[in-house]
Amino acid sequence: MRKAMLAAGAAVAAAALLAGCSSNTGSGSDATADHNLSASISYAFWDVNQKPAMDALIKDFNSEYPNIKVTEQVTPYANYFTKLQTQGSSKTLPDVFWMNGPNFQLYASNGLLEPIGSGIDPANYPKALDDLYSFDGKQYGVPKDFDTIAVFYNKALFDKAGVAYPTADWTWDEYHQKAKAISAKLKAQGVYGTASGLSGGQEMYYNTILQAGGSIISKDGKKSGYDDPKSIAGLQFVRDLIADGSSPTPSQLSDTPQDQWFINGKSAMFWSGTWSNAELLKSPIVKDIAVVQLPKGETNATVIHGLANVVAKDSKNKSAALAFQAYLGGKKAAETQAKMGAANPAFNGTQQAFVDSAPYDLSIFEKAATDYSYPYPISKNTAAWNKAENDLLPDAFSGKRPVAEVAKDLAAQMNADLAKE
Repeated sequence: MRKAMLAAGAAVAAAALLAGCSSNTGSGSDATADHNLSASISYAFWDVNQKPAMDALIKDFNSEYPNIKVTEQVTPYANYFTKLQTQGSSKTLPDVFWMNGPNFQLYASNGLLEPIGSGIDPANYPKALDDLYSFDGKQYGVPKDFDTIAVFYNKALFDKAGVAYPTADWTWDEYHQKAKAISAKLKAQGVYGTASGLSGGQEMYYNTILQAGGSIISKDGKKSGYDDPKSIAGLQFVRDLIADGSSPTPSQLSDTPQDQWFINGKSAMFWSGTWSNAELLKSPIVKDIAVVQLPKGETNATVIHGLANVVAKDSKNKSAALAFQAYLGGKKAAETQAKMGAANPAFNGTQQAFVDSAPYDLSIFEKAATDYSYPYPISKNTAAWNKAENDLLPDAFSGKRPVAEVAKDLAAQMNADLAKE
């Protein structure tokens, strides 16, 4: 589901807030709890578009565990991790909650998460996601979903501008040409060819960096890749779209997120992941939407990431929480999530129902995962250098400072942050 980036304002404070918590020595309880167990637990997540699916999952869970009351806590993504950090420092975390890759090691290393119970079989999920949510030899998160990135486009706007639809083998140049042509043709109507994703690397610039042959972080997690000329070329591609009016400015995108530009018919294209499906299925333009794989730079590339459901180490109703976590990680829950189009489920063999949930071709995301995906970049304290990205890159994308200059400053700050881990 939703992008993996942290909310910028809380990133630096995370480590300080969570530091000093007790080490996690638990081994996980048996998640096959007594079905007559009576308890009240909380379940926290951030995406209101997935709430109908979460409601359905809780209802199904209660058919098996009728005496466990699950109360939802839905917090907007911008505030979600700020709230978790405060709760983590006071050991009042929700019993069960969504976790993403960038934050996982921080919470696991500070003893805030309970290892998964024995009722969960890691073999049911992609190994990359099991590995993402493992720390010091123990797995703490049960993979919920996974996502890659593709381009959603509005066929009606392409038709109105007289621009040919994209094809699977398109390139950066073709993408830019189409975006520029649409912006020029439909300028009087306030329509842009694309709305470049600047709120987080996962949506766009991580992908362009990889497509250019660069890297965000070294394979050993110890060195930034932002000062690599190829990484700089990936960032420059994003800047060029904004510079010639093919995309709204960072200021405009700050006021109105890229998904809203697209849904409101003011952007013909946007880069996003499978998490956008639930929102797009309810949109007024659903019949005009199509999907195509990302354009090719030096190579084809997309980042892959997935969310997990985790249990708080200090949950007062741990048996009930582990039972709910196990249910959420099961095949039935995955199929419900898929059929409702909420997200692309991580449980092996259940993705086809998700692909079938939309009138546009979601199989492109599955193909991307298999053929040209790269792991989402993380380290032990991803939060620190995520903040550096959020603080520095807007100057590059807006044109306030040269892209290469900003990238080199970012690499220096990121290397300093990595050296402290």
